[in-house]
Amino acid sequence: MQIEIRGAEKLSFRERQAVVLKEMGRGNEEIARQLKVSPSTVATLLNRARSKGYQVVIILPGDTLNLFGEEEEDES
Repeated sequence: MQIEIRGAEKLSFRERQAVVLKEMGRGNEEIARQLKVSPSTVATLLNRARSKGYQVVIILPGDTLNLFGEEEEDES
């Protein structure tokens, strides 16, 4: 799985860090510990990032979700 942040060039380095960790499913407390900032700073970073507008795209290789099974050949 890959995460692509479209519009990342608009975000500061710290905002990018916070966004990536948040998109990986981490909570604000955990992000704060990892970045060595307060949880309120994490909230501020995420709010600033949202206001700048970005999109997160998740790229899954192949048929990771097993949605497209092999089609059975029609025997006629």
